[in-house]
Amino acid sequence: MRAIRLIRSFDPFLLFLVATVAAASLLPVRGMAAEWVGVVADLAIALLFFLHGAKLSREAIVQGIGNWRLHLLVFGSTYIVFPAIGLASVSLSGRWVDPLLLSGLLYLTLLPSTVQSSIAFTAIAGGNVAAAVCSASLSNLIGIVLTPLLVSQLMTTSGSGVQMSWHSIEAILLQLLLPFVAGHLLRPLIGGFVAGHKAILQIVDRGSILLVVYSAFSAAVVNGIWSILGWGDMAALLGLSALILAIVMGANLLAARLLKLPREDGIVLLFCGSKKSLVSGVPMAGALFAPASVGMIVLPLMIFHQLQLFVCAALAARYRRQMEAG
Repeated sequence: MRAIRLIRSFDPFLLFLVATVAAASLLPVRGMAAEWVGVVADLAIALLFFLHGAKLSREAIVQGIGNWRLHLLVFGSTYIVFPAIGLASVSLSGRWVDPLLLSGLLYLTLLPSTVQSSIAFTAIAGGNVAAAVCSASLSNLIGIVLTPLLVSQLMTTSGSGVQMSWHSIEAILLQLLLPFVAGHLLRPLIGGFVAGHKAILQIVDRGSILLVVYSAFSAAVVNGIWSILGWGDMAALLGLSALILAIVMGANLLAARLLKLPREDGIVLLFCGSKKSLVSGVPMAGALFAPASVGMIVLPLMIFHQLQLFVCAALAARYRRQMEAG
């Protein structure tokens, strides 16, 4: 029975990601074709955030925004606890792991939380869904501005390829924030259509990420990523990702217990405060880092993203069983 539940909880998006990396490794796009793929990927990401803006309900924001203590805890976990653990991990692992991979590991700790999966796992576990919608959405909106600032302050290691400039900030605002605001303003006109066609949002969501990953890894392959990266680096990366996730989740569970949060709010802190967004992280990396280094930078994020999905799916199912058992 456990094997059956594990199979059902398996996200096929992992296979698509692996297949995309394999395709970029075997058939990397080059030259003018690479530029066109990059343009299409940027447009797909803009469309994705436009649809997310149209999907976000103002009623849900108003309903959940009053729980300010919970939102501060989620914010602290996302933008204080995570970066502190990331800095410590990079400092302790500097001699054994490729510096560019460590830059990617630190970068993922500076990203906002996920939206869809955080809300979905909160709902499955019987948590405060309205607060989860508010916390996850605020995390992403704040992250559009805060993540580049954290990158400029914390990622000063040589070779990280950081390109902090007004052009980088402008690219993020135009590609992510502007479409999101436009979609939300047009929600009265298109919100019903988006809500009634959730499959469209999922296709755009996953398709845009796969396009960006293919473009980034094509550039990385052209620059020799697989001649630099070894199995030892991959194993260390997986171990560090698991360690970071375990520490953050443990800290959030402990904080919920010490502060005596209601069960529903503790679930929100656990799921919204321990996840990092692939949707926001991949396009931001394209704007913040040199094209040749983007593939290595987003690789830790891709590994962490899948790891957090597996762990959170198991935890959400456990909370659900506890709730149904009374």
